[in-house]
Amino acid sequence: MTIIEAIILGIIQGLTEFLPVSSSGHIELGSFLLDVQAADNLLFTVVVHAATALSTIVVFRKDLANIIKDLFKFQWNDGTQFTAKILLSMIPIGIVGVLFEEQIEMLFGGKIIFVGAMLLVTAALLAFSHFASKREGHVTFPKALVIGVAQTIAIMPGISRSGSTIATALLIGVEKERATRFSFLMVLLPILGASGIKMLKYLEDPSLAEGISMTVLSAGFIAAFIAGLAACIWMINIVKRGKLIYFAVYCAIVGLIALIGGLTM
Repeated sequence: MTIIEAIILGIIQGLTEFLPVSSSGHIELGSFLLDVQAADNLLFTVVVHAATALSTIVVFRKDLANIIKDLFKFQWNDGTQFTAKILLSMIPIGIVGVLFEEQIEMLFGGKIIFVGAMLLVTAALLAFSHFASKREGHVTFPKALVIGVAQTIAIMPGISRSGSTIATALLIGVEKERATRFSFLMVLLPILGASGIKMLKYLEDPSLAEGISMTVLSAGFIAAFIAGLAACIWMINIVKRGKLIYFAVYCAIVGLIALIGGLTM
């Protein structure tokens, strides 16, 4: 992997982690087009995911500080309830990640026809949420679990995590800003957990990342962090203004191109 490829893939990861267009799907398409081998991606994936996690922490630093303060009061307050909802939302993805890790990995590896089909699913979900009736509800415990199921489905490349969780929250009556906040904060632990698992694989077999220099990793990290920071702030404003339909159109176009490209190659 070259520095230019690392920067391109880092930008793709940073932008698409928060924008509702599927980071995994775009990384798969980007890797396919750049002809970057899967073996090169293990440590790189850990690094760029850590960068996007850091950008989330920076954007929501005040929210996280307040939640931590509430936790140390050792009371059943807003902070502890929010944390409990986050943990509840993680149960589905935790179960699926542990029990079906090998099956999930088989979905990756340049399967652009599958990615294209899943991007069309993302487009449909975003379109449904755009036309759904607007309500002002909170994230309750049952709703947190439903949003967690949506996040689990987004394991598949082409299904947007932010798109599926925010759209699902809107469809079940959560207010826009609350839906966005919950969606972005709920991903922190799963990202860090998945990155930790990949790091363990790398430590067990360092040859999986053979040939990747620290310069390349640094370039990817910086690109992913800056792009993630911009995309996170942008996405908050997009949801507030109800403009998810534009991304539905984008996902439909890219999905169709991927399908046609995959079928004609």
